[in-house]
Amino acid sequence: MKLPLIISIAGVSGGGKTIIAKYLTERLHNSKTLYFDDYEFDGPDDIIEWVDNGANYDEWNLAPLIRDIESLLAEPLDYIVIDFPFAYKHSKISTLIDLAVYIDTPLDIAMARRVIRDFKNSPNKSILIEMENYVSAGRRGYLEMLKSIKPNSDIIVDGSLTVSKITDIIYEAIIRLSD
Repeated sequence: MKLPLIISIAGVSGGGKTIIAKYLTERLHNSKTLYFDDYEFDGPDDIIEWVDNGANYDEWNLAPLIRDIESLLAEPLDYIVIDFPFAYKHSKISTLIDLAVYIDTPLDIAMARRVIRDFKNSPNKSILIEMENYVSAGRRGYLEMLKSIKPNSDIIVDGSLTVSKITDIIYEAIIRLSD
């Protein structure tokens, strides 16, 4: 039995990973998707401190995700798409990934999407606090992704393109890889 091709979709929070993974799975026949946000992982308590200390991605215990990937590998699938922000940077998952895609979304667009998504029904004060946190420290987490995940990916796609165009670019790369 041929193993499914595993495609990792990486990018910053608000960068479009989830929507791209969803659309890509709809386009790829015989595929399933795993979403990073569906899991509760043991990891660093303070992300900014973790970034400031060198961002060791192996500090994250990704055992539940790895277990699910390995389970899907036993199914007769052609593709497994994972919405996974770390690309090849976690040693236990890197060996499973066949293609790492980085959605390179400008930080202002990613932040705007995140605020729209996460603070829809929040008072203005919550949004202002989030913006203050981003400016004072949180931006360093976004910059870490640009510094280490983006150059560690096989394909970099402009995250300001339409979802359809991004999906087309990734789909074409997958088909080339599959041939």
